[in-house]
Amino acid sequence: MSVFKEKTFSDRLSTANAAKRAMLEKFRAQPKLNDPAVQERLAAQVALAQAREARVAERKAQKEADRIAREAELKRLEEERIAAEKEARRVEGEQALAMLAEQKAARDARYAARKARKR
Repeated sequence: MSVFKEKTFSDRLSTANAAKRAMLEKFRAQPKLNDPAVQERLAAQVALAQAREARVAERKAQKEADRIAREAELKRLEEERIAAEKEARRVEGEQALAMLAEQKAARDARYAARKARKR
C-alpha cells in the first residue's frame, strides 16, 4: 500500500496557476470574429434564422387563410340554412292559405246546401 503524500501549498498554487494558464491559452486559441470561418458560421446562422422566420410567417398566413375559408364556409352554410327555412315557411304559408280556402269553400258549400233546402 502506498503512503499518501500530502501536497504542499506551493504545489497547490502551481497547479492552480497551470490550470489558469491552460484556460487562458484555450480562450486565446479560439477564432476571432474577423476570422472567415466564424464569419461564414454567423452568416449561416443568420440565413437559418431568416428561413425559420419565413416559414413561421408562411404558417401564420396559411392558418389565417384557412380560418377565413372556414368562416366563409360557415357563413355560406348559415345563409343556405336561412334560405331553406324561408322557403319552408313560404311553402307552409301557401299550404295554410290553400287549406283556409278549401275550408271556406266547404263552408260556403254547406251554407249554399242549407239555403237550397230551405227554399
